[in-house]
Parts: sequence; C-alpha cells; structure tokens
Amino acid sequence: MKQLHPYWRMDYIEAPRDGDLAKTFKELPGMGDDRAALIIHRSKLSYLVLNRFPYNPGHLLAVPFREVTELEKLRPAERADLMEIIVHGKKILQAALKPDGFNVGFNLGSASGGSIPHLHAHIVPRWNGDNNFMPVLGQTRILPQALASTWDRLDATARKLKQVASRRRG
Repeated sequence: MKQLHPYWRMDYIEAPRDGDLAKTFKELPGMGDDRAALIIHRSKLSYLVLNRFPYNPGHLLAVPFREVTELEKLRPAERADLMEIIVHGKKILQAALKPDGFNVGFNLGSASGGSIPHLHAHIVPRWNGDNNFMPVLGQTRILPQALASTWDRLDATARKLKQVASRRRG
C-alpha cells in the first residue's frame, strides 16, 4: 500500500480557530521578508499572498491591508484596489502556471466556511482533471508542488509583469 503525506494538513488541523488567524493577515505585511510571508505582490491598499493551506498549487489570497470583515465595510478605493489586485493575481497565475480555469470568490461568515475574520478573496487556479477521487474518498488533496517552489515561480512572473507594465508607461 502506498501512503500519501499531505505535508500541510497537520499545520491546518492545529491552527488556531479564533482571531489569531486574522492577526496573521495583519502581521504578514510587516514581516520584512515577503518570501517567508509568501507575499507575491503589494498594491497601495491590499496584497496577494499564497494560501498556506491551498486547495491547489498557486492558490492565492487577495487581502486588504485594513482589517474588515464584510465587503460593504471597505471604502470605495479599497474595493477598487482589491478588485484590481484580484485581476493582477489571476494574470500572474495564468502566466506562471497556465491553468485551464479559475475559482475566484469570498467566504463571508462562518456558515460559508469563512474561518478567518479578515476579509480576503480566494484566487484558485484549476486544471482539467485536477479534481480526482482523493478529496472525496481519502480526505486528502494531492498538491504536486511545495509552497516555496510555487512562491519562486509566481514571484518571478510577478516581477516580469511589473517590468512590462513599467516599460509601457515609460
């Protein structure tokens, strides 16, 4: 019998389920090391970070810097910035990983599966055939790439896209 080791599961199982997770979103931007924080890109009002407990490789979270729990609590400029960073995250993932599609959305409130009381959007790359029997039968998700490798790949692509955008403006 082959054994699968979902390397991230125990961290997820043991993670606190109270406000400590929201605190993490507030603290990540101030760590001073975007690779350690898994931050891929920052805008003026929000940032993109790799999900530490991903559904698929490249699973990004778009997070406003200011902590709010509901969309309507965002200021208009924050809503616009968050939407722009979601679009930018999708572009990075498309260029770096070439998925066949995306799931993009919010889990608002505990009944929706929202476990972190700090508003954030999920940007999940999807590939044809990526949803196999393991999540249903084995309660295991197979991720073919480690977070550090995914961060390296997305960071390189984000930098290239930034250079291209700078050349177009200048």
